[in-house]
Amino acid sequence: MPTSTSVPQSLPRRLNGLITSDQAVTGLRRYFGIDLQLGAVAFTGSRFDHLAGGGDRPATADVVTADDLIAVETLSVRIPAQVALDLLEGTLGDRLSELLSRIPRDVDMAHAEVATLATGSPADTAWRLLNDQVGIGWVSAGKLLARKRPRLLPVYDQVVRCILGRPQSFWLDLHAALQADDHHLHRELKALRRSAGLPETVSALRVCDVVLWMRHHADHRKVGCGQE
Repeated sequence: MPTSTSVPQSLPRRLNGLITSDQAVTGLRRYFGIDLQLGAVAFTGSRFDHLAGGGDRPATADVVTADDLIAVETLSVRIPAQVALDLLEGTLGDRLSELLSRIPRDVDMAHAEVATLATGSPADTAWRLLNDQVGIGWVSAGKLLARKRPRLLPVYDQVVRCILGRPQSFWLDLHAALQADDHHLHRELKALRRSAGLPETVSALRVCDVVLWMRHHADHRKVGCGQE
């Protein structure tokens, strides 16, 4: 990940405005399928967090499983077959497991040390390892790590990047925003989770991601504002 530790002054304000909007709770409930009208269905990504008990469950927290690969597909990305096999049975999986064993699974990003996310950290190294694989890229790499460490590492894609104004270093910028003002944003995300009727097993980071994605995904596709 990029190494900048500065946070754009507008990012905490932008995030606060988006998660406290009237649309935030509605978007969360629609995404996760709470009180849907007859005939409506939840988004497939609503299963990303909890499929097969979650990616950070103790028994498999440090290994990539077939369940993790399916969970990632619910977020509209696909791990190429050869890379998937290497993650499940090969040296790539062994290397990633060693890194995962050094990434905490019981710490929220808001309370993590900067060093946990900085360049050269096990999390950063794991992201770079995945990003370097043919057919993976930054979006899939981030989503797979978010499945394994949902409290610490965020889902991040073109839609979220676009609505936030393309922050220079998303992990570090978001970390700084979550820690600002005595963790105000983190508390707001947990309050929003309660208001939407979601279980605590949906992390604050995931609440943030879903609110942002639901707010912008339709317009993003319509106007093509996130073209690479």
